[in-house]
Amino acid sequence: MDDRQRIIQLREQLHEHNHRYYVLNQPIISDQEFDLMMHELQRLEQQYPDMDDPNSPTQRVGSDLNQQFQQVKHRYPMLSLANTYSEQDVMQWYDQVNRLLGGQPFEVCCEMKYDGLSISLIYHDHRLVQAVTRGDGVQGDDVTANVKTIRSIPLVLQAEPAQGELFAAHDIPSDFEIRGEILMPWQVFRSLNEERAEAGETPFANPRNAASGTLKSQRSEMVAQRRLDAYLYYLLGEELPADGHYENMTEARSWGFKVSEGMRLAHSLEEVMQYIRYWDEHRHSLPVATDGIVLKVNSLAQQRQLGFTAKSPRWAIAYKYPAERACTQLQKVTYQVGRTGAVTPVANMQPVQLAGTTVKRATLNNEDFIRSFHLHEGDYVYVEKGGEIIPKIVGVDETRRAADARPVEFITHCPECGAPLVRIEGEAAHYCPNDTGCPPQIKGRIEHFIARKAMNIESLGPETVDEYYRRGLIHNVADLYDIDIQQINGDGSRERSARKIVQSIAQSAQVPFERVVFALGIRFVGETSARLLARHFKSMDALAAATMEELTQVEGIGEVMANSIITYFNNPDNQRIIQRLREHGVQMQVAEIEQPLSDALQGKSVVISGVFTHHSRDEYKELIVRHGGKNVGSISSKTSFILAGENMGPSKMEKAAKLGIPLMNEEDFLRLINEKA
Repeated sequence: MDDRQRIIQLREQLHEHNHRYYVLNQPIISDQEFDLMMHELQRLEQQYPDMDDPNSPTQRVGSDLNQQFQQVKHRYPMLSLANTYSEQDVMQWYDQVNRLLGGQPFEVCCEMKYDGLSISLIYHDHRLVQAVTRGDGVQGDDVTANVKTIRSIPLVLQAEPAQGELFAAHDIPSDFEIRGEILMPWQVFRSLNEERAEAGETPFANPRNAASGTLKSQRSEMVAQRRLDAYLYYLLGEELPADGHYENMTEARSWGFKVSEGMRLAHSLEEVMQYIRYWDEHRHSLPVATDGIVLKVNSLAQQRQLGFTAKSPRWAIAYKYPAERACTQLQKVTYQVGRTGAVTPVANMQPVQLAGTTVKRATLNNEDFIRSFHLHEGDYVYVEKGGEIIPKIVGVDETRRAADARPVEFITHCPECGAPLVRIEGEAAHYCPNDTGCPPQIKGRIEHFIARKAMNIESLGPETVDEYYRRGLIHNVADLYDIDIQQINGDGSRERSARKIVQSIAQSAQVPFERVVFALGIRFVGETSARLLARHFKSMDALAAATMEELTQVEGIGEVMANSIITYFNNPDNQRIIQRLREHGVQMQVAEIEQPLSDALQGKSVVISGVFTHHSRDEYKELIVRHGGKNVGSISSKTSFILAGENMGPSKMEKAAKLGIPLMNEEDFLRLINEKA
């Protein structure tokens, strides 16, 4: 392939990767690989100016525009930074800045490079008036309504004392723009992916994709539930407090903005390199994803003097930490069947050390993922840890492929029960349709049914479910309620535990209807969707009889989920299971007990933290609502009190003390609601 053909090939590949990254949120290569391809294309286009193309990926910033949002033109263009993975390039950038400034002394502000979605926040008269994504750098999506749900972003500015001096609110500029990154913390990301897996949905690849998908949602309520965060890192306007970028961000922190405490001023190249190397070791302990360091000339006057290239500022550069990568041999591809029937291919590899751990398995996601790498049996594959946590295959060394190697072919039948697999139009995953006869699906649905957020049958676990299934005691969730003590007492020495299991199963019949809907394990119906459905239809009979039109009228229920619900209730086996659950007293409608019990907590916002004795956390959440209160997820000045159990986190205790938020133990809480019940 000559250079001109390579230019055409690179353009096609980069357009595809841009689309996957910014539109589909489904990247299949690492940032480093993308940047290397981009740099190669830039070099070749410089060599062959006759190949100029105004639509080349090198001529624009990748776009994340969503036509469902109104587009807004940026007052100040949001250009991307030049990227490098080389410390040598950082040194050359520093020398270039020194040369362009004619030897003037200069400082460099060193900051973490957060891996999220770029945002521009516009304030007028101390109030947030607009939030716009980066888009194509010239214009972006107006996502103001969604951004207002992010608690770390102030809606109204109220300056606080900074560095021992009183900074009056009227000294804040009346008009300015502040830019930063919208992020999903690691803890939230893991919980979200667990919920998506339970609902049979494809997990997000990384926190950046999850944050992007969340912020582009048409439902602000869902955005609020996902607890996004934001770090701000650049202030723009006509009346800024200081000439120094570092000083401006320090002031912005005093106005209420979340600005990284890790930001530092470097006065020499040696200090810059020390900062880079320090965070290469310590960044893994941060609560959010980062992928490098951003270096900016601190003086705004010097920034203006240095100016811009066509795509990026000369006064800044982004140094990205290369993801740790290893090459190992693919031994075989196996397939796992989840409780919803989704079939996931898994790469089983020769064990290899990666980021401090031994890696021997990595998910291959689906058939499309396998095909994108043209994966062959026995291939040598490159493995990285996504966010240094999740192993993933990022490439194949085709030069080491055996001449007789055969392509990996996705299976056509379920590896557990032999049923022909199906693929729903518009879905990436293959499914086993034999949901009533496939062992992993049966056991998976029972495990889901007994889970804490579903029927909360605490005495059972996956091992016990597997044992009961193998013994033929249970084949579906309704069979649980037919178990008696004699069946599970074995040789007679386990009567106490057997009695506890039977009692726990019987007590589960009293859990609220919305949790019963969730416990059924209907594909794509998660905890939130189940709650919406239960509150809308009020009873199992009404839900089972609902039409496509009636289901899609419920906020957050789309056609895919509605089809899944209709399919579930049309299945005669599922109809028989629901009838048996009904006969065992399981709640089949919204109970009267869900009505308010008192106004003891009227107007109060309560945070729950710790481990409790008398009730579970979910039960306390219900009690708070039923006594007029409101559950909130994080501590703020508006929190009325914290319902504190054992092992409350030290960070929450510290924040509560700082804000003067009282703690209440569960005994005092129960007395409070009983006094007015």
